[in-house]
Amino acid sequence: MDVRAMLRVTSPRSPGRTNVRPCPSRPGELSNAVSDDVTAALLRALARAIDEPSLATQLRGQVGDWESLAIVLELGEGYRNASGYAYASDGSVSPVACSWRAIGAAVNAFLASHVAAGQPRPVAFLVQLERSTGRCEVTFEETDEERWKTRPSNFQEMRQHLRPRFD
Repeated sequence: MDVRAMLRVTSPRSPGRTNVRPCPSRPGELSNAVSDDVTAALLRALARAIDEPSLATQLRGQVGDWESLAIVLELGEGYRNASGYAYASDGSVSPVACSWRAIGAAVNAFLASHVAAGQPRPVAFLVQLERSTGRCEVTFEETDEERWKTRPSNFQEMRQHLRPRFD
């Protein structure tokens, strides 16, 4: 998966401020502590994990033909969760989930490169990825654990709200 397009990271320390910079194509091109290696590793881990054997893949099958992806990673006290939606070019939307065992190391490395030592981790972050262009956006949420919660009463609204739009 090529992540050389644009990476947009909404900083957890600067609410409302979005930093956009090109993803470096080689490790020597790193700027402002954004590491292509950790970003690429996180994106690859998420893309692989959505199709790992699980109850979800047994019920719905694999979602290998997705066009874009939105995954909310929750970092609550005593629990971790990674779930969201895969959006196909035919307009279908599939719910997805990732095993923390499969993505934990990549998540920790990504957070270590974006959250300063000694600072609290965000309570959640949203990863949005457009497969064809490699464009991605990561938005951190510092305090509102309910911001991206999907429930039976709001799942249709949330799957559209989370859909990647890079215009």
